Amino acid sequence: MVKVVLWGSLAESAEGQREVAVEAATLRELLDGLGETFPGLRAELERGVSVSIDGRVYNDSWFTPIKPDSEVVLLKRLKGG
Repeated sequence: MVKVVLWGSLAESAEGQREVAVEAATLRELLDGLGETFPGLRAELERGVSVSIDGRVYNDSWFTPIKPDSEVVLLKRLKGG
């Protein structure tokens, strides 16, 4: 299981939980698992989120591996220019 910290308003969409656990080995599995477990998160996930894995931010790198002891933080998509 991977522990995921939900940052900011994303926690509200996960029944108020700021930290959740999901069975996942890749970023895609993580997002799919979160959507299944917390249907309220699906809209945010479909709009796009950023995921920090061990301090590095990923947006659409679906096959990025995640280790069970990785530090994972889910946040609204980071935008900038």
